[in-house]
Formats: sequence, C-alpha cells, structure tokens
Amino acid sequence: MLRVPTLPDCSGSAIIPCMTVTESQQKRWIIQPEAPSSHLARFSHVPPLIVQLLWSRGVQTPEEVEAFLAGVARVDNPFRMAGMNEAVERIRRAIRNGERIAVYGDFDADGVTATALMVQTLSALGAFVRPYIPHRVDEGYGLNNSALSELARDGQRLIITVDCGIRAVDEVGFANRLGLDVIITDHHSVGSVLPPALAAINPKRADCDYPFKGLAGVGLAYKLAQGLLRTQQQAPIRRDLTVDLDEADLLDLVALGTVADLAPLLDENRALVQRGLERINQPHRPGLQALINKTGLALGQISASSIGYILGPRINAAGRLESAMLAYELLRTDDVFKAASLAGELDLLNARRRQLTAQSLEAAQAQIEADGADGFLYLVASKEFLSGIVGLVAGRLVEQTYRPSLVVELGDRQSRGSARSIAEFDITNALDRCAVDGLLVRHGGHAAAAGFTVENKKLPALKATLQEIAAEELSEKDLQPSLHIDAEIKLGDTDWATWGLLQQMEPTGYANPQPLFLSRRLQVRDARKVGADGAHLKLVVSDPEAGPRREAAWDAIAFRQGHWYGSLPRVVDLAYKLEENTWNGNRRLQLVVEDLRPATRG
Repeated sequence: MLRVPTLPDCSGSAIIPCMTVTESQQKRWIIQPEAPSSHLARFSHVPPLIVQLLWSRGVQTPEEVEAFLAGVARVDNPFRMAGMNEAVERIRRAIRNGERIAVYGDFDADGVTATALMVQTLSALGAFVRPYIPHRVDEGYGLNNSALSELARDGQRLIITVDCGIRAVDEVGFANRLGLDVIITDHHSVGSVLPPALAAINPKRADCDYPFKGLAGVGLAYKLAQGLLRTQQQAPIRRDLTVDLDEADLLDLVALGTVADLAPLLDENRALVQRGLERINQPHRPGLQALINKTGLALGQISASSIGYILGPRINAAGRLESAMLAYELLRTDDVFKAASLAGELDLLNARRRQLTAQSLEAAQAQIEADGADGFLYLVASKEFLSGIVGLVAGRLVEQTYRPSLVVELGDRQSRGSARSIAEFDITNALDRCAVDGLLVRHGGHAAAAGFTVENKKLPALKATLQEIAAEELSEKDLQPSLHIDAEIKLGDTDWATWGLLQQMEPTGYANPQPLFLSRRLQVRDARKVGADGAHLKLVVSDPEAGPRREAAWDAIAFRQGHWYGSLPRVVDLAYKLEENTWNGNRRLQLVVEDLRPATRG
C-alpha cells in the first residue's frame, strides 16, 4: 500500500511535488500565474475568474477575448488557404463534366466524419462520388497503390483525400501515372517534400498564410465544402441544379471529428464545435440519433466531453476492429432501422475494444518490466497486439510511465505501430530522423502521436535508434507529468454562480481544458473505495475555514486513486474540476479530483 511521506511546506513556490495515482510516478502542480491587475482592468466588464482562465490559455487581446466569448472565429475565409482555388476549380470542372470522384478517407473518427462530410457536399452539388476508406489491417493508413489502381479501374478520375495524403509523395506520383488527379486535404505534419498533387490543402504548409493551423481533418474538409458551397452561390455549376445543403448542416460532423481527434478547442475549432454541438443536441441524422439513444445521452446535455468519452470511441471502434465503413454508413444512412442496427453494432464493438485494450496493456507492461523499466522510451511488439488498439495501449503506457511509448503489431515481413509521446519529446521528428537512416517504410503524425510501418528485420535498429534519440533529448530533463492549475480558490466561496461562470468556457477539451482549481486544507469527512477492485475513491470534504454558514459538505470522486484508502490524511489539498451531477432528478455540484496530497500551509 502506498504510504504518504511527510512533505515540505511548498507554499512559497508555484511548483508543488505531490503523490499521484501510481507509486512509480509523481506529478507537479503548476499554478498558473495571476493575470496582472492592469490586464484585469482592461476587461472590467468580464468576470475576473473568466479573465484569469482566458489569460492562462493565451487568450489575452480584446479581439481574442471577444471572439472567444462570442463563440466566433476571427477568420473563416476558406480561400485564404493555399491550394483552395485550384481545388474548387478542379472539383467544379469534374462535376460539370460528369467525371467520377472518390473521397479517400482515414479509418478514425476524424477521417470517417470528414469522408461523410465531403461525400454529402459533393452529392448535393450533383457529383458522381463514392467513398473509400482503407481497411486498417489489410491496407493500413493512408493512400496505397492497390486502392488507387482499383479506383482507376472503377472509372474514377479525381481523388480527394481527407485526413490523409500529405506525406504520400510516391503514392500520389503513382496515381498521376494512372491518369488520376489528386487533391489532398490533410492536417498532419508536412514532410520535406509536398506530394505532386493538383492541390494540397494543409495550413501547416510553409507557404500557407491561413492564420489558424489547428483544424482537424474534418475541419479542412469543411473548409473545402465551404469553398464549394460559397462558389456555387455566386456561380452555379448548372442552372438547373438546386443545392439543398447549407454549411451549417455539416457542423455536427465537424464537431464529432474535431473533438474525437483531440484538435485544440480554441479559435476557429472552438467556434465550429460550439455550433456543431447545437446541431448534435437537435440531431437530424438518423444514425447520430440512434447512437445517442443507444448510449443513453440526453438531448440538450450533450457536450464536448460526451463526444470525447462516449460518441467518439464508438465511431472509432468500427475502424479499430472491423471496417470504418460501418461508422460511415451510420452517419450517412437515412434509414432509421438500419441506423439502430448499426448503432448497436458499434456499441458492441466498443465494449470489445475496451476488453482487448486492457489485455494488451497488461502484456505491454510485462514486456517493459522484462526489458527493464528504467529507459527514456519504450517500444513493445507482439503478434497479439491488434493494429486497431496499439494507439490506445501506447497512450495508456504514456499515462502510466510518462515516457514516449510505441506499440507494434508484428506482421510477417512488415509491422505497423503507433506512437504516443510527452510534451518534452516530438515523436514525429524522432521518426523523421529514423526515416533518414532508412529504418521506416512510411510514417506520419503529430508531435504527440504518430503511426509508422517498419520492416521486421529493421525493428531492433529502430528501437535502438529511438532510444538513443530519447536519451539524447530527455536525459537532462526532469520528466514528471504536470497538472496545470488555473487558480487557487476557497471551496467555501464556490457555488452555483461559479458553475454558471464556468459555462462560458465551454466547449472545453484539448488546449482549452476544463478549468482546474486548487483548494487547500479541506477536511475529509468520509472516504470509501468504489468501482471495480476499489480502483476509485469516493470522498466527502468540507472547508472548515469557510465558517459555519458556508461549510457545506461536498461530494468528490477521485478516479484511479483508490490506493489512498487506508492512508488518507484527515486534511488534504485537492486539485479538482467542478462538475454538475444529476441523479434521480436532483442536481448537485461535485468535485472531480485530479490529484490530492496531504495539506500544506496555504
């Protein structure tokens, strides 16, 4: 059992070491600096707590604050994006000439929603269009020559990628030799050479001056749809065509894919997701309605968290374990009976995905222990690891070890893997260095997440090289996960009015996290284990310094912190989020504890 050591009084420092959910790991509590009084004075019409929260997220200018609170994007002109004019012109010509178009997507929720969005848009404009999403196991990520050959034989003349393609230099060249034109829309990091596509839409291009670089794959598909629909309003492709589609009709898909892909919920993404959630809470797609019904979510209360933890994983489950086309069909069907059947199938797949992830995580942990669990980077491989869950397992390893982690499904001659990383280590840059040495067949991704293919004979060299790079970059760094606390507040001063203010920060998610607070010297009135194997801790706490009139008892839940039971101090400091809990029609505020420690003097 974890024993709590005597901790020093750290009240003079903004960085506080503390115990966490695992014995092998400690977290730092980093309290965000207070906004200067001069800054607070500039926004006297905005509650100080909101100004502080925005300050810590880098939203600081009057224009940025106004746009954030209004839920609008400062810039949304799609034609500011490099390649947009060329893409719109070529697509309109294809539609006018009756050419066949294929939308080539990815098998995750971002790619599936982007595929559905683009097919819906092109269909509304009168195009002959078909979707193509590669099978994760049989084909792997991104463009592949076999699929391109099949599409060419089927009569396609234009390929539009969504959420993939920006590094497919050879594959696009192959497509060109087949007589295919290729338009790329992809938000992943750009390589040293752009593919020879007719247009490559990606705001991360060095020559693209579109100001917001954080759009998801579905967000870029939406920008292309905007360009097509706005041009159609000014210059119809055909006079006899009535386009029964508005930009706003696509926003539910944008919200689903953006949140599920962990795109930053700031700037344009936040505005799009905010408007998309309104559509999701009044769903017009039978498939989305069926999925909401299956999960038991209540209309009007679906949030970004609902997407991230409930809807998104079910959409992702199709591509992880079966075919992503199941999720695509759910989002595109107009048949309510088919929608209900597909929603049930995705729900079952998601349950299976959870079970397989837990089993694979246990096996990965055993490999790390056998190798010696004291390195700067971990790479584990097995034929038993399924390609659809290696990314999930890698993510859980990073949570547990705070080390870059790569999980590989071993194939016969080539193997595919997924990587997840920490803030101090750009995993895609590390893979770039390995590719220069000829150790990879292909790869791509972001600083924090990537996918790759490697020849089996080169896997030991890849592992050794990555570990060398990690040691080189991380050996002098203090590797501890951190909690970034927005503000220290008195629990006794917190009430429903505070909760109401926090709603102005929604939707919250990646880069705009749900506000995290610190309250010191709270009295623990009750504590008990809950959940499977007592993994979680249920608390009742109060603030004795608030006085008898405001010393209310607060329910608190500390997920994955059941180990504290039996050694929990009577007085604690809590880092927590404030949430509404509704049970049997009763509404109460509760604390969701991210971390706790024995109380220090505040």
